[in-house]
Amino acid sequence: MSRSLRISGLGIYFLLYISFLYAPVLVLPIFSFNDSTFVAFPLKGATSKWYMQLSADPRLQQALVNSLMVAVISALAATAAGTLTAYTLSRRQSMVGRATMIAALVPLAIPGVMLGIGLLVVANVFGIGPSLTAITIAHVAVCLPLTTVIMRGRFETYSATIEEAAADLGATSWQIFRKVSLPIVWPGVVSCLILSFTTSFDEFIVTYFLVGTDQTLPIFIWNSLRYIDQLPKTLALGTLILIVSTCLVVWAEFLQKRSPVTR
Repeated sequence: MSRSLRISGLGIYFLLYISFLYAPVLVLPIFSFNDSTFVAFPLKGATSKWYMQLSADPRLQQALVNSLMVAVISALAATAAGTLTAYTLSRRQSMVGRATMIAALVPLAIPGVMLGIGLLVVANVFGIGPSLTAITIAHVAVCLPLTTVIMRGRFETYSATIEEAAADLGATSWQIFRKVSLPIVWPGVVSCLILSFTTSFDEFIVTYFLVGTDQTLPIFIWNSLRYIDQLPKTLALGTLILIVSTCLVVWAEFLQKRSPVTR
């Protein structure tokens, strides 16, 4: 009976946790089909016209293109840099390596507002100014700690003796990394690409300080919320982003679970 009570209590906690976390998000698809500009119960009726209007807005399309371009470049750059950094840190244990790891993790502890202000100052100093270029560089800085932490964990899941055996057979350091280490952790690399892409695509706080004349999708959504007639269309757009982001995160988690571990 005691065990049953523990299981029941854990189940109740799980349901409360999931409800608290996802109930506000699930409101998006409900009201995105509401045939009214007012977000309130009872629903006026079911309609899909808000989704149809998304394809007729050129500003939204341009914001989507900007976000996709920034997210792809940021994900590729952050994953490449994070993979190389993690590999070096996992194979070179030293004071410099530990200091580098700490420095890589610092952006995770810095509030987004302060990070955005700091990056804006740096962008102005180097003459870049608020622009998509500045946003892309900022997103690389945001995603790099994430990829470094994930990939270091992947490199530490298999024994370094495999690389030592390859070195004994005459392989160079680059050949060992490219033909031995990278294939083992490749699912983790793809996972980092997906997570970096979603992080960059959804990033708002840092982007808000660096946006210029070209908007990204989160900034476009923020600006649209000021107009009541744009709210239903924004909810429809948020629903689509929620579905795509969820699928990508689940895919990334699936790839991490499939990553081969060699002891």
